[in-house]
Amino acid sequence: MKVCVIGTGYVGLVGSAIFADWGNEVIGVDIDDSKIKKIEAGKMPIYEPGLGEIVTENIKDGRLSFTTSLVKGLKGAELVFICVGTPQDDKTGAANLSHVWDVAKEIGENIKDYKVVVTKSTVPVGTNERIKRIVGKHTAKGVDFDVASNPEFLREGSSVEDMRNPDRVVIGSDSKKALEKLRKIYDHLNTIIVETDLRSAEMIKYASNSFLATKISFINEMAQICERAGADVSQVAYGMGLDRRVGKYFLRAGIGYGGSCFPKDVAALYKTSTDQAYDFKLLRSVMEVNENQRAYYVDKITDYFGKNLTGKKIACLGLAFKSDTDDARESVAIKIIRTLRGLGAKICAYDPKAMKNAQEILGDSNITYTENAYDAMKGADALCLLTEWSQFGELDLGRVEKSMVAKVIFDGRNLLDKEEAEKAGFAYFAIGKRASGVDYTRFEEGSSAILESANGS
Repeated sequence: MKVCVIGTGYVGLVGSAIFADWGNEVIGVDIDDSKIKKIEAGKMPIYEPGLGEIVTENIKDGRLSFTTSLVKGLKGAELVFICVGTPQDDKTGAANLSHVWDVAKEIGENIKDYKVVVTKSTVPVGTNERIKRIVGKHTAKGVDFDVASNPEFLREGSSVEDMRNPDRVVIGSDSKKALEKLRKIYDHLNTIIVETDLRSAEMIKYASNSFLATKISFINEMAQICERAGADVSQVAYGMGLDRRVGKYFLRAGIGYGGSCFPKDVAALYKTSTDQAYDFKLLRSVMEVNENQRAYYVDKITDYFGKNLTGKKIACLGLAFKSDTDDARESVAIKIIRTLRGLGAKICAYDPKAMKNAQEILGDSNITYTENAYDAMKGADALCLLTEWSQFGELDLGRVEKSMVAKVIFDGRNLLDKEEAEKAGFAYFAIGKRASGVDYTRFEEGSSAILESANGS
């Protein structure tokens, strides 16, 4: 098939590469000429394991090309995928769909024959119906088209594998012809293809991400209880995850979820619920818990050092919102660093892949970016583990101890073994695990007061 993919971000670039790798003729379209030239030169604008090799190979074999001209991209294409950004609107929490509307208008103005316009970007319920109206408004008389929804379920850092071997493929449309065309590109996959209507397809993506975010907030709430009650949240999560009805994924307690998907998708679904005159109380709590988790972590640091961190040098390992990506958008690590810097701390930061992107967000004020993890810890008063890179869980604690001035670790991702850290002489503060030598009676007294209040005493 001949395919046009509009947008060369995480979804569009990976989609273009894998569609071409499946034997299709693919043209990727982006308005950024410098970005296109970098991709053509084999320099990927994002870090995604294996992506560069796939892109380069398919360009060489003539199945994949890129252009800034939508007219060129649309010519002869049967499927036209919209893969542009839908960032969160800071004022309302809704998805900002301005790029989607612009692309829909331009598609309508330039199609000359039948196309299936497929939305792969994450969009709220009803978006594809509006896309259909916009394209139709600007399409020449007699030119036919259909609209379909094909939401992506790609995990950054694993998107190539997720695209090649998906858990499921969701396609939605009110046109049987469109569904047949769209199914054709996925038919060779050994997976379930879910065919549904436009609105259900749109909702599946939001429901999936919101449920996963709910699991994260649930285990973070459990971490609060475990820490107070003297249980280990890692063991609790392990025991829970063995139940097939629960599953082990997204049950890792930490400093909360971030990134370009979960925060905006949860907020957008909550906004959709209010638009439908329904208060999705559970999602409201999920967002509140996520915000509180970040403050809970910072409180551990200020409880130890005091509210004024002026003069304290803090080594922060991890800047990306998760491991195996260079994406620092909505990174909880970035937000925590901003808070610590605001309290007067001098930050030394390191991340294996996200240094450049994080620096563009944070700047250089009161932050030193180092070439490796151990350089960040030289002369530090505290070590903060903020992103779950596997290499941070394999730190040589003996070397860490020699590098730092003070021996205290705030493990926001539960990467290290508590007993080993304490045996090495560190004061070790994790998430959902009691720290040795800390007075927890205030929690016990507080719980007694809560129980007395609940019993009407």
